[in-house]
Amino acid sequence: MELIDWIVILAITLMAIAFFCARSPAHWSRDNRARRIAGTRLLAQAACSIWAALLIGARGLFTIDGFAGVRPSPLEIFTGVVVLVVCGCYWSIRGSQLLKPRRLFAAH
Repeated sequence: MELIDWIVILAITLMAIAFFCARSPAHWSRDNRARRIAGTRLLAQAACSIWAALLIGARGLFTIDGFAGVRPSPLEIFTGVVVLVVCGCYWSIRGSQLLKPRRLFAAH
């Protein structure tokens, strides 16, 4: 896949996140809007992180010559991909928790 295809996929993903998550009703309080914005931001970070991990995995492992002749070992590439995926999963979980409305009377 060409780099432009990767960029188009990222742009579509970020637009979908912004469209579905950033909307908030006008009668919501400032606190709820702040939670919604923070959740949207975390989901966008997660999408960028997973996109970067996939791009590094595809370009790092399957290219013949690395960046400026430097070729990292597959272990280094795999470590970077795993760190990005773990960060993306964490941000995705936290963002989805922030997008849920808070319960007023929760039983502990």
